[in-house]
Amino acid sequence: TAAKRLSADTMNFSVGSSSVNKGESLRDTVETIAAMGIDGIVVRHGAAGTPRQVSEWTDASVVNAGDGWHQHPTQSLLDLYTARQHLEDLEGKHIAIVGDIKHSRVARSNALGFSAMGARVTLVAPPTLLPSTLDAWPVEVTHDLDAILEELDICYLLRMQLERQGQAVVPSLREYHTEYGLTSARADRLPNDALIMHPGPMNRGVEIAGEVADRPAAVITEQVANGVSVRMAVLFLLLGSGLDVVDEQRAIA
Repeated sequence: TAAKRLSADTMNFSVGSSSVNKGESLRDTVETIAAMGIDGIVVRHGAAGTPRQVSEWTDASVVNAGDGWHQHPTQSLLDLYTARQHLEDLEGKHIAIVGDIKHSRVARSNALGFSAMGARVTLVAPPTLLPSTLDAWPVEVTHDLDAILEELDICYLLRMQLERQGQAVVPSLREYHTEYGLTSARADRLPNDALIMHPGPMNRGVEIAGEVADRPAAVITEQVANGVSVRMAVLFLLLGSGLDVVDEQRAIA
């Protein structure tokens, strides 16, 4: 949608129905597409680092649209933009990122992004949904969402990514909702001007109660709308400036 609103021609390409499925290497596939005469490639891939690798095989600009559990830079950009629309300055603001941190590329990009803007970031999850190490993360960690609700400026909820989990990481989704879901009672304890955010798609009744998702404080549809504008800006800057790739460092900058 962002590309089309900039009057660009687009081509959707799925690995599942491509020659990669027949044994062709990713490099050969990228070089084949590039030979058709393209200016940019938007890459979403299950393997971390793929967009960076793709950028070395083509002169076209490359946008990381999510690589495995690694990063999702444009999601972070639109989240920062949405937050600043409401809160203006993020310096000193307290953001809780709640949920499946371990499998979330959004959590990784937002931990870097919000911290770079001067915010205090707290990860909230059971131990089974946290990465094995957080040494390089500029964050605090708690397993108790209720203990920090009253001091939050943003409660950022993550989807439980069952498709990426190789084993059961919580006893049940009902128990997860009880301990870590943003219920109506928990939402009532948030400060009046606190934002509720979610990268989508939502699992109502798991990480967020259905009625909470429809409250004025929930800016989830605004995130979607801003995502189009932010991605338009990314494409415009890339295709007009000759940059090679959008990764987490450039996204934050």
